Amino acid sequence: MKTKPTKPTLMIVDDEPSQRKLLGGFFATFGFTIIEAESAEAMLDLLAQHAPDMILLDVRLPKMSGIDALPKIRERLPTVPVVLITAYADVRQAVAAVKSGADDYLSKPIDLEELKVAVYDALAIPTSDDAENKIALPDLPAEFIFKSRAMRQLIETVAVVAPSEAPILIQGPSGAGKELIAQLIHQWSPRASHPIVTTNCAGLSATLIESELFGHVKGAFTGASEDRKGLFRTASGGSLFLDEIGEMPLEMQPKLLRALETNQVTPVGSDRHVNVDTRLVAATNRNLMDEIKEGRFREDLFYRMSVVELIVPPLADRREDIIPLARHFASQFANRQVRMSPQASQAILTHSWTGNVRELRNAIQRACLLCQGDVILPEHLPAHIATDATVEVSDTGRLSQVERATILATLEECDENRTQAAKKLGISRRALIYKLHDIDADS
Repeated sequence: MKTKPTKPTLMIVDDEPSQRKLLGGFFATFGFTIIEAESAEAMLDLLAQHAPDMILLDVRLPKMSGIDALPKIRERLPTVPVVLITAYADVRQAVAAVKSGADDYLSKPIDLEELKVAVYDALAIPTSDDAENKIALPDLPAEFIFKSRAMRQLIETVAVVAPSEAPILIQGPSGAGKELIAQLIHQWSPRASHPIVTTNCAGLSATLIESELFGHVKGAFTGASEDRKGLFRTASGGSLFLDEIGEMPLEMQPKLLRALETNQVTPVGSDRHVNVDTRLVAATNRNLMDEIKEGRFREDLFYRMSVVELIVPPLADRREDIIPLARHFASQFANRQVRMSPQASQAILTHSWTGNVRELRNAIQRACLLCQGDVILPEHLPAHIATDATVEVSDTGRLSQVERATILATLEECDENRTQAAKKLGISRRALIYKLHDIDADS
């Protein structure tokens, strides 16, 4: 008698090899058996040989669409869960398909954690946080400092998507660390031995942006005194990071789309196509779906460059990271060992940090310059941070992010001495232990 595999078989149907590799690699990490099909016709042929436990089905496929293939799947496998992967413009069609047989749909760009939940729910697999469901991380650079679950989940996703060739879109507010995430993607990819070339689209001249990206030949325009390779060719073999992609002029976007689709660029002033092998990582602090609605960004380019979308959370949403980051910056800027007073730590923890990690870094740099001793005091911080209200740690109730971060920072400051930490926090040792149990349960 055959033994049933511990994890199900997942069939992934998509005409984009990078998408299949990405999704397959993600679920293979959790022990799933993966079957790939590049078209609906290939999927139907495979169903004659395999009976997967679940199917991820792209809507936009060559010849037969995912919507058209759905009834044929139901004829053969009436109970197998099918999740449709759909572009934004296909959502209404996908909703209709759910009513006629699909189990769920997800919109591109894919959120891998959301997809994992959808798959696990459909297959009734518990999503416990045991070791089996943890993703092992490669070595992190020294500048990656985090304690929060939000950043852990983001870094785990980076570990999954980095080895693929899929274009990636990083979204998040200014100063949150999008460029660091782009560098980590490159460092953990097979392209790490080649360069990552970085540019800010907002800083590129509208008249010269094509030359900046694709290069030019000598004499192509006034001032073109010699040939220029351009960023795509300079990054060939490696990665190209285009920051603030939402600032790219609309008339330039079709040319970028063509370069991504063909892996070829045409230097300005030349009629010769040049092959490139460049992985695109883009970032923006804009909502590109809103930009598409307003006609300022092309929908086809958006979907081409955002096979995966990563969201870098603002610092205010990951307060457990504030004190570790502050200490890291202090070690960089001070030419001696310094520490923060409890009052300074409290002010830092309760500040809104609308400027995110960049604002925190600047505040700590200022404090290190003004601090004459070995303790950073509130008066060394910018005035608007130093005057922020302190937070009391209550004996009861659900832990807020600020309270959780305060407890962890105080415990670290007291060298893990719980009695001393409880005294500093103004609560009983038993109350502190209960709160630490709550923190462990949420981690």
